[in-house]
Amino acid sequence: MASMDPSIVPLRGFIPKIGARTFIADTARIVGDVEMGEDCSIWYGAVLRGDVNAIRLGDRVNVQDGAIIHCTYEKSKSIIGNDVSIGHGAIIHGCIIEKEVLVGMKAVVMDNAQIPSHVIIAAGAVVLENQVLESGWIYGGIPAKKIKKLEQDNLEFFIQRTARNYMKYSSWYPKKEENSTS
Repeated sequence: MASMDPSIVPLRGFIPKIGARTFIADTARIVGDVEMGEDCSIWYGAVLRGDVNAIRLGDRVNVQDGAIIHCTYEKSKSIIGNDVSIGHGAIIHGCIIEKEVLVGMKAVVMDNAQIPSHVIIAAGAVVLENQVLESGWIYGGIPAKKIKKLEQDNLEFFIQRTARNYMKYSSWYPKKEENSTS
């Protein structure tokens, strides 16, 4: 079964699975072995390319304009938990990001990196291949290092508020309910 939506591209026998109430901008591309939960938003120019390995998104994940999620062939998948915000122009490549994480604009997270819950990766930071971060910190720089302990107000304001706001923003746009798998 081929998709009628040009932003959803079946490949190698995989048809992307899109959760209920998910917004996908018309210039986004979701290719191949991609599955996402409910209430996600994939913004303009974002690319989720599950051609060489799997991409899995939890619920309420927002992938902002120009962000790229990819993997490494037969080596690394991209697994992203609930309530994660991927900032404008960020690159997520074959890593694990647990729930309630904010990846800043133009940040890069490389293969086999492990990002636990309750982390902020600052704009422009680079999380190196195989790097394992610690929950409860803001990371920044190249390579990414702990720069500040994540306080409760940072968690609520930056991480949780951003995820909620992107659900609100996406509510202003029509959803692709015909692609839902609920």
